[in-house]
Amino acid sequence: MAEVATRQFVPASQAAVKDAQLRQALRRAGSGFDGTRREAIAEVSEEVWEGWREQARSIKEHTIGHLDYYLAMLERNVQSAGGQVHFARDAQQANAIVSEIARQNGVRTITKSKSMVSEELGLNHVLEAQGIDVFETDLGEYIIQLAEETPSHLVAPALHKTRGQVAQLFAEQLGVPYSEDIEEMARVARVALRQKFLEADMGVSGANFLVAETGSLVIITNEGNGRLCTSAPRIHVGLAGMEKVIPSLQDLAVFLRLLPRSATGQRISSYVSMVTGPKRSDDEDGAEQFHLIIVDNGRSRLLRDPALRESLYCIRCGACLNVCPIYQRVGGHAYGWVYPGPIGSIVTPGLVGVAEAKDLPNASTLCGACRDACPVQINIPRMLLHLRSQQAESNDETQRTASDTDRLLARGFANVMSSPWLLRLGRTMGRMVSRPLARGGKIGPTRLPLISRWTQTRDLPVPAERSFRDRWRDELSRGN
Repeated sequence: MAEVATRQFVPASQAAVKDAQLRQALRRAGSGFDGTRREAIAEVSEEVWEGWREQARSIKEHTIGHLDYYLAMLERNVQSAGGQVHFARDAQQANAIVSEIARQNGVRTITKSKSMVSEELGLNHVLEAQGIDVFETDLGEYIIQLAEETPSHLVAPALHKTRGQVAQLFAEQLGVPYSEDIEEMARVARVALRQKFLEADMGVSGANFLVAETGSLVIITNEGNGRLCTSAPRIHVGLAGMEKVIPSLQDLAVFLRLLPRSATGQRISSYVSMVTGPKRSDDEDGAEQFHLIIVDNGRSRLLRDPALRESLYCIRCGACLNVCPIYQRVGGHAYGWVYPGPIGSIVTPGLVGVAEAKDLPNASTLCGACRDACPVQINIPRMLLHLRSQQAESNDETQRTASDTDRLLARGFANVMSSPWLLRLGRTMGRMVSRPLARGGKIGPTRLPLISRWTQTRDLPVPAERSFRDRWRDELSRGN
């Protein structure tokens, strides 16, 4: 499995909020993705969009509720089309299956496309340790492979890098002249990868969807590399989490409307590729062997938990990341594993263990923006609260202490809010303390005891000239 650094979320996020370049990149990308998503929704009207979301959720809810049935159907139909199906209970077994396929076929070079699951498994390192050359071919993935980094976003893995950083990386790693021209950088990558496509013995791809009724693997891309990875090499290995299965091609049509609009704001992506088994005798191209590896790696734990099962509905569009105020401050790497953002804060504890990722469920303001943006209507805040509740009820002494503190604070807050004179006293004292420390005050922003994590990176808000209570008494209540 890929290295898990989720325990480092707090120091990693503290470092990230101080990175001005990262914050600029996150603001630019987040607003861009979300802006185009909203424009795409506006084209079809809110009513139509909500209808699609309800359909998609219904399909996912039904499929995950009958997952064993549809996985069995998928297996039968992949085999009927001439492919082979392998079930992997964990990362070690999945990596062993890919390694054995490569060994049996004398594979020396592999090209890859569209596979977050392979990042989850740490597949590249396993294959490279066996002397196999592995090349990422999605442009973003290729960039971070050259930089020896991990993805920072579900659909834009190199989102955190500036144009200049990529230009410098290409100059150093590929020996080309430094150029920040985007078309030129894309041309350089295309030239570098073209020979790899021709040399590759095996292509490894992920899957956006697996269609049970036809045994088809579906990948949705904006680059032609996906088709080259699945059809040019003599062997194609598809890697997918077991939650990727959907019943039918009719169901696929619903998701083809939702996923591109939610991810990049497109009506449809440039390429929708469907692979059904290996090359047939009358096909001009295609792989001679097709292997589908269906990965569990902790997903069964999510499936067994009624409160978290909904996380398996995710179609990895990244919309929740683009609207999340926490992700927009710290980026993807701070989360410490493959899946960042709001959905990652649920999936990661489920896959690597709650104790290993205990800080992630708390990396949310619970504002609900992620739930509103999700094309499958996943109630992310509810599941984050469930994970927080699990932590509070655990036997861990640190968690018990934190829980006791939370209860004490909640009790004090309740007492203040239920007492008019305490509320007035608190309001008066709060204004007296915060006014000189607020932006433009005599002292100005500083690090304050107890709330220093907040004040070291944020200004205290300037208190209103008049409280809501005063305004209600003098103005608003007159209308009653």
